[in-house]
Amino acid sequence: MERTTAQASRTTRPTVPHAPDAERLRRWRMVLGADSADSGGPLLTGRDAAMDETLHALYGGGAGKRPGGRGPGRRSAGLGASAPAVARWLGDIRSYFPSSVVQIMQRDAIDRLGLEALLLEPEMLEAVEADVHLVGTLLSLNKAMPETTRETARAVVRKVVEDLEKRLENRTRATLTGALDRSARISRPRHRDIDWNRTIQANLKNYLPAPVPAATGDAGGGGATGGRGGGAAEGRGTLIPERLIGYGRASRTARKDIVLCVDQSGSMAASVVHASVFGAVLASMRTLSTRLVVFDTAVVDLTDQLDDPVDVLFGTQLGGGTDINRALAYCQSRITRPADTVVVLISDLYEGGIRDEMLKRVAAMKASGVQFVTLLALSDEGAPAYDHEHAAALGALGAPAFACTPDLFPDVMAAAIEKRPLPIPDREPRP
Repeated sequence: MERTTAQASRTTRPTVPHAPDAERLRRWRMVLGADSADSGGPLLTGRDAAMDETLHALYGGGAGKRPGGRGPGRRSAGLGASAPAVARWLGDIRSYFPSSVVQIMQRDAIDRLGLEALLLEPEMLEAVEADVHLVGTLLSLNKAMPETTRETARAVVRKVVEDLEKRLENRTRATLTGALDRSARISRPRHRDIDWNRTIQANLKNYLPAPVPAATGDAGGGGATGGRGGGAAEGRGTLIPERLIGYGRASRTARKDIVLCVDQSGSMAASVVHASVFGAVLASMRTLSTRLVVFDTAVVDLTDQLDDPVDVLFGTQLGGGTDINRALAYCQSRITRPADTVVVLISDLYEGGIRDEMLKRVAAMKASGVQFVTLLALSDEGAPAYDHEHAAALGALGAPAFACTPDLFPDVMAAAIEKRPLPIPDREPRP
């Protein structure tokens, strides 16, 4: 019977797939691309065919070549070499795919097809889906950007910056304000400055329960003890406040100095964008004095521009070498209150300067009381590429290096302000 069934299956014409099978085949056809249609894959029509065309223009045929090159497939990378063609393609993908997918496809188009030059044209920029990676690309092209494109580019960058500020500002303020309040607690407060909740918690061991009163009245009458609140019901213990905890008096001077020292090499583009936004948020808090320093082989202090993170970003120069030691030397020279200073180095640690001097400088800052934080990246991306030897050396000095997402950054800063252990993500290697 099994043999007969097998023979029948070989001689019988295939039947039309059931709906679940057809959907599965359709999805595989979309994943594998146009070449799979030559192997008996299903034909696409309507919206599916249009989506397939936009995907094939980027990933099929000659994708990976410069615009205008010919590939081995049915056609070359189909975006062409003109901004109008690219703008139409950008409009198509935005109509077919969600924003997160559009951003990935834009990034791939820039990397695979060499479209950086087209980003210098206003009509191109008006069609793109703005995100952090696009901002990084625009900043790397900043010096080559014509005046006709500069205002459009600034509008794109400003949109991304404003979106990031909405996402990050409130939580950053709330977290750091709480950390600053806690770090300013004093042990001999005036009466009006006492933090009663924390004082009670700190002195619970000194609580003395009320003594249980002796019973009164004769055995036959309960009147003396049966009244409201009789016996131990109304007894209240005593808390002896051996240690008072209070809030620090409000001060017009900054309680903490924050120095953001940011590597602006090309691989750190997303980190530069996020650091600029955080720098602007921190600078707006009166209880913090914030300095933003960016560096490659040169060092630039952008503190005066922190009121507008877009100006900060256009003041950077992505690319070039790296001299961490030189940047830290500048930051060290600006520290006036070591015990109240947090230095945040954001770098992949590929040092082009003097490695031993860099490590000695970090050790000297920590010995003076500076809280030193090393972030390999400040972005939503995964684990970055970085110099493992330098990361291990910093870890041995008590400055563990790890990647940090923007959502975690406020907690990292709060821990540094309060001089607590840093909340290092478990997935990151600990040097």
